[in-house]
Amino acid sequence: MNIIDVSVDTAVAFIGLSILVIFVRLVIGPSIADRVVALDLLSANAIAFIAVYSIKNKSTTFLDVGIIVAILAFLGTVAFAYYLGKGRKR
Repeated sequence: MNIIDVSVDTAVAFIGLSILVIFVRLVIGPSIADRVVALDLLSANAIAFIAVYSIKNKSTTFLDVGIIVAILAFLGTVAFAYYLGKGRKR
């Protein structure tokens, strides 16, 4: 076992733990803004997991999926921000 394998396994463990904590925040978030931030952070962790999985398999084909997830997460965050901002009076 080399240092790359140990680092990848450690990263997977920390990303998994982070996803669990974020999911708890998503479920019990007191406001819609907290849930939106949790969804955005969950997508960022999904991208990190895809990148680590790509490193583990020594393949770059999964990185395209990560880019697509990043674009969709950005558009979703912008849509939620527009929805939350629309309710305010200017």
